[in-house]
Amino acid sequence: MINWRQPYQTMLLAGLLASSISISCALGQAAEGKHKVGESQPPVSPTLKVVPLSVLSQRQAEYYRRRWGIDDIVVRETASGSLIRFSFRVIDADRAKILNDKNVTPYLIDEKNGLALQIPALEQVGQLRQVATPQNGREYWMVFSNKGHQVKPGNHVTVMIGTFRAEGLVVASQSTVPVNP
Repeated sequence: MINWRQPYQTMLLAGLLASSISISCALGQAAEGKHKVGESQPPVSPTLKVVPLSVLSQRQAEYYRRRWGIDDIVVRETASGSLIRFSFRVIDADRAKILNDKNVTPYLIDEKNGLALQIPALEQVGQLRQVATPQNGREYWMVFSNKGHQVKPGNHVTVMIGTFRAEGLVVASQSTVPVNP
């Protein structure tokens, strides 16, 4: 009696082996064509995220650059809305000195209800702000207490630090994180 099952199993096994060899050869040739040894690979372009800044217009941003020597102004909530962070990048250290002056009290005023927020001072840490002498190209920040969660994302605020006054800044949500490209 002839076992018909064995020739079919042999043919099936041979077909499986042949197909796996042909697929691996094809994948090897495709990879070989893409990446040659010794050639530099093209740079991978980073994924850019659009980060809304708190300044509403280019004209307003240009004013802050020329008058106060700062750029990339962002006001956003942090710590589940208990704090509001004001950050900026210095492009002219001489003009931006007033923002880091420790003798001047900064205020963040909600334009909707007139509420003025101040920077909290912790016992062992001190005020939650940077007061070092500004340097060009560095980012600086300060944090305002928002205990009652009165200031919310989307609100328009004014930041006052001595003679510096930035009006109409929009508070961003904490999920919006600034990314440097």
